[in-house]
Amino acid sequence: MRIMSELPGLGGDKPVHRIGGSDLCDLFGITPGMLTALGKRDIVVRLGHDAYDLEESARRYIASLRETASGRGGEEQVLNLTSERARLAREQADAQALKNAVLRGEYVPASEVERAWADTLRALRSRLLAVPSRLRQSMQHLTTSDVTMIDRELRDALQELGNADA
Repeated sequence: MRIMSELPGLGGDKPVHRIGGSDLCDLFGITPGMLTALGKRDIVVRLGHDAYDLEESARRYIASLRETASGRGGEEQVLNLTSERARLAREQADAQALKNAVLRGEYVPASEVERAWADTLRALRSRLLAVPSRLRQSMQHLTTSDVTMIDRELRDALQELGNADA
């Protein structure tokens, strides 16, 4: 680890201790990406290309960690992280529940459901359209006009049902 100290200026300022980015990452135990994020949030003090003010950056980083740990200053970040973790846990639980339901056979592919309903509705349509001829055979007193009227009503009802969602 390399730390360079600059002598104070004529104004009697304190000396500045420069440290490189990779050394600061090692010191703080963070990744370069995290260092960049800390820089964007003005937590680390950048002095130039790959040069940071060690003392001020450490002071601000420690303050940031304290605020986050106490739930004060980094509240938005704490809440975001907490809510994102909770959302992820819910999504993972939902995904696992869905997988388990599929394995238990509680869910079937939509294509199978659609095919079964189509078969059922075709059978229903056929049975309804056969009603007038069955009535003609079993009820001899019905005229051809009566049977035709029953047939027309059934066909109109089926047509209305077929166009219900159009």
